[in-house]
Amino acid sequence: MGTNNVVFLEVIEWFDDSGRAMVQRIPGSGSGEIKIGAQLIVRESQAAVFFYGGRAYDAFGVGRHTLTTANIPVLNKILSLPWGFTSPLRAEVYFVNMKVFPNLKWGTRDPVAFKDSQLGLIRLRAFGMFNVRIIQPVLFVNSLVGTQGIYTTEEIEEYLNRVIVSRFNDLMGEKLDSVFELPGRYDLLSEGLMAALQKDFSHFGLCLSHLYINSVTPPPEVQKAIDDKSRLAVFDDLNRLIRMKTAMAVEKASESQGESGTGLGMGLGMIMPAMLPGLLANRESASNAVSGCPDCSKTVPADARFCPHCGHQLLVFHRCTQCSKNLPPSAAYCPRCGHPADRKREPAGCPHCGAENLSDSIYCNRCGEKIR
Repeated sequence: MGTNNVVFLEVIEWFDDSGRAMVQRIPGSGSGEIKIGAQLIVRESQAAVFFYGGRAYDAFGVGRHTLTTANIPVLNKILSLPWGFTSPLRAEVYFVNMKVFPNLKWGTRDPVAFKDSQLGLIRLRAFGMFNVRIIQPVLFVNSLVGTQGIYTTEEIEEYLNRVIVSRFNDLMGEKLDSVFELPGRYDLLSEGLMAALQKDFSHFGLCLSHLYINSVTPPPEVQKAIDDKSRLAVFDDLNRLIRMKTAMAVEKASESQGESGTGLGMGLGMIMPAMLPGLLANRESASNAVSGCPDCSKTVPADARFCPHCGHQLLVFHRCTQCSKNLPPSAAYCPRCGHPADRKREPAGCPHCGAENLSDSIYCNRCGEKIR
């Protein structure tokens, strides 16, 4: 590759041997002195985001591309003498893996608080899986990798896990009154959680293709309370069945008074409903081609760079953190709401316990109280 040489031009490429890497920065140590005429090789299921002077200039698709910078071999070192032979014209390339990443794990590191209508404040653990794919490489690098300072797949997965857990806590508070209702609502919660996360993931240039809730586990004392209530329900149904059978036997005996000594049989059967949640039905994975404009959502050709309907650039560089408007690369303010383009989303503090949550969280992960 030769990103640190003085004379020769660079050939920049990346192989993902692990199959799990979402993004790789070249040079790995930070920015480099990539020279004019350097060759960039992008393979299938990859995209390359070129940064020059600290700003993303473009995303390159599959093929061989020639990079243009102001770094000239040999002469560049001489001109960079005032900066200790380090060129101030810094450049780097982020390779982004565009394939679907399946079976990523999400779950609560610490139990989240849930205010149960019957049991009071309890803490729940939840676990599941999700599949995700990068659809806007520049937005992904600008918003998640660069802004959050996250560079490894493990860090990206951990950050997405925090977002999922926070949204799951909000959904539980809005859709569920008690954990006694939980066994029959796994599919409803999965669909609601996936719908709530689509907007969050789109802020990072990601597409959430599938999400599964494998288990929601209350603490042992709450599990014991649920088991006790289930036993009481069984006994109550049994008493009703016995009373019904007795009434039927008395009615039958009254119709045939002459037949004495006839035994009255009583059948007893119970069918316990299965309480296991069903997995979401498999859905087809989204296509790698761009099928809709990120601004007007109308269908566009796969090889288009601008929307033929509204003229908006299909490659998203930034989104407004206030109204989600797609911003031009050099925008200082949002053209829709006037919000500063570089202002980050501040975490929401809980007024009850002071814990930090996501900026638009509804319920606190620590105390379970409503934030707004």
